[in-house]
Parts: sequence; C-alpha cells; structure tokens
Amino acid sequence: MTQHADIFFTESAQRTITLEGAAISALTAAVGPSFAQACRHILSTTGRVVVTGMGKSGHIAGKVAATLASTGSPAFFVHPGEASHGDMGMITRDDCVIALSNSGSTSEIMTLLPLIKRLNIPLIAITGDQQSELAQAADAHLLVAVDSEACPLNLAPTASTTAALVIGDALAIATLEARGFTAEEFAFSHPGGALGKRLLLRVADIMVEHDEMPSVAPSATVAEALYEMTHKGLGMTTIVSERQELKGVFTDGDLRRVVENKVDLQDCTVTTVMTESAHTVSQDMLAAEAMGLMERHRISALVVVDEHGHALGVLTLLALLKAGIS
Repeated sequence: MTQHADIFFTESAQRTITLEGAAISALTAAVGPSFAQACRHILSTTGRVVVTGMGKSGHIAGKVAATLASTGSPAFFVHPGEASHGDMGMITRDDCVIALSNSGSTSEIMTLLPLIKRLNIPLIAITGDQQSELAQAADAHLLVAVDSEACPLNLAPTASTTAALVIGDALAIATLEARGFTAEEFAFSHPGGALGKRLLLRVADIMVEHDEMPSVAPSATVAEALYEMTHKGLGMTTIVSERQELKGVFTDGDLRRVVENKVDLQDCTVTTVMTESAHTVSQDMLAAEAMGLMERHRISALVVVDEHGHALGVLTLLALLKAGIS
C-alpha cells in the first residue's frame, strides 16, 4: 500500500510540474508590444507602482510588489477590497497600477476601475482573458492564459498563478536592467540580509581601533607583547613606531616558535621575532573581500592601515563572522 501511495504522489507531482512548466513556456510567445508598453509605464512612473489582486491573485500581487520594490521600482500592495473602503487614498496621480485577475472580472477590482481612470494613471492588467473588462480597460494588457490548472478539477488556481508570478518577475527584471540597477543598490534594499552585508559592510565598520587595538613599541620585550596580546584578546599585537608606522605583527604562531626555541621572553625584543611582512588592508575595503584575503592566506587577523602605512586598527576573523560575513 505504501509503495502504491508513493508512486501516486510522485506521478501527481510530476504531472503538476509538467503542466505548470508548460504554462510558463507558453508565456514566451505572449511577451510582445504590450509587455514593452507595461515596462515603459513602470519606468516613467514618478510615484510608486501599486499592485492589486484578490484571493490567490492577491498573494501573487504581493510578491510582485515586493520584487519590484527590491529591484529599483518603488512598489506596494493594496488589497482591492480595502481600497474601496478608504485605502484608495494610498494611490496618487503620480502612481501606476498593476491589477492581477485571472478572469479579468473580479468584482473588487472592477469597482476600482472608474477611480483609477479618474486619476488618469496607467493601468497594467495581468489576466487570463483577452476579452475581459479589465483587459479592455487596461493601458497595457499581459495575457497569462493557461490551457488548464494543475488541479485535476481545473478549479484551484495553480498554473495560472504561477504564470502570473513569472510575468511579474519578468517585469521586475526587465525594468531593473533598463534602469541599470546595481548590486550595491540592491543591497541597500536588503541591508539586514547576508547579501546586503557582503555588499555594504566595510572594514572600517567592524575593525578594532584606538585603545582597543593591540599595539606595542618596537622596543618592547616579547613578554610585554605577550601581555598586550592577552590583555586585548585578539591573539596578536601590532608593532608600531611612535608615529604609528606599522613595523610588523606578533601572533600566536610567532609565540609558539619563540617557546620552541626557548627564547628568553624578558630579554628578547619583539622586533627580533615578529612577522615583518604583515598582511594589511585599507579601511574602505569591503568586509567580504577582507574575508577572502584571510581565507587565501589562512590567517585570522589583518592590520588596517592608511595610505602611508600607519596602523589604524585590526580586523579579525571572529569579528567578520559575528557580523554575518561568511
């Protein structure tokens, strides 16, 4: 019985994927002058793109609005039922509207048509019926008709909502490319996400500096350098001159070599056992780039210097990981 059920579930899933895949493939032929007109309306909008839809189309409309907003086209979702009870005031004469309705005759959206026309703003309709009232009223109509839903009863919106979602994504990406939208601009829309951090966070934002930076003079003994390492807790210390010129670093690895060679910690100066060729970065470097540098050289800390070689701070692998850079 279990094996039979597994076959049934697998075949059902494959059928759904095949039907929805066919619905998406059919969209290619439907993209033409109306799609280009819709893109022009979005690009020329000085306000925001208002996306609306009822029921399952409403869920798709919300996602389309979110995608547009994160790719350079300010957008938000308005529930058509709420719009006719006050939220219509959220739509201004500087906006444009994208309305999703598979039938093209959703009553809640039909109620809004006279108001949208009165504002004299562009209306982009995404429907499955070229002859529907919504399609005929639109300034640009995008046809997303499907032969059948994936639902065996041909009732539950499945293939049709998938097709509408893909058209919404196509609008967002086409306008993104037309705007020349950059990765950094995308990151500004996602400052809390991993991508935003990789594209926005710089070394200066997370480096240890001023009194928290481990630092000893070239005349310091190994014992004094060890005390500074332990006190600051970064597993290393910089060796800098009175003018803050970086002379080298003393790390846990250097300390192990000192112990192995039985060097007198009190008499030996740190400059005789330090690593002179320290890896450095600028404070303006992206934190993600600094992480890559650490990975390539298999080190856990970098010294931050200015253009004159003056030590400004220290960036550690632990600080990068805590900041969400990976």
